[in-house]
Amino acid sequence: MNINEKLLDTLNKQVTAEHEAALIYQQLSYELSALSFDGMSTWMSAQADEERVHAEKIADHILARGEHVKLASIEIPDLQVGSALDAFTIALEHEQKVSDMIRNLARVAEEVQDFDSRTLINWFLNEQIEEEDTVGGIIDQLKMVGEDGAGLLRIDARLGAEREPAAGPAQ
Repeated sequence: MNINEKLLDTLNKQVTAEHEAALIYQQLSYELSALSFDGMSTWMSAQADEERVHAEKIADHILARGEHVKLASIEIPDLQVGSALDAFTIALEHEQKVSDMIRNLARVAEEVQDFDSRTLINWFLNEQIEEEDTVGGIIDQLKMVGEDGAGLLRIDARLGAEREPAAGPAQ
């Protein structure tokens, strides 16, 4: 069940990229919190958690096939966030970068005829379509409301409510 060396290298790069995405989302969460958009901050923080799960999903695949996960260095770019629109534009640009990496992963798997990775890669291809669509929709709404404070606060409240942790049992 070993993985072709070229594919293994590409998978390991994707694990690192997913961790990088998590850190970028977490930084965007901090930036939005600093702008007093607590709901959007919560949304970004939940996205960071989701990216870490994505990294683990790929790492688990590598390990299940008897290989080793090798993380590389991560350098977070200096994110210039002056508005909610800036934050979500950065998020979309990063999702597009990750989508390109996933498509490359699919090409490499096809090239080396690694059929055992198809299900995992197809899941990620579908996930990236959903991610880009979701963030793109939020950007559309932010552009619609512009600088309207009431509109921004409605979007902030909605995004925060979408990502609120489930209530635990009553004590």
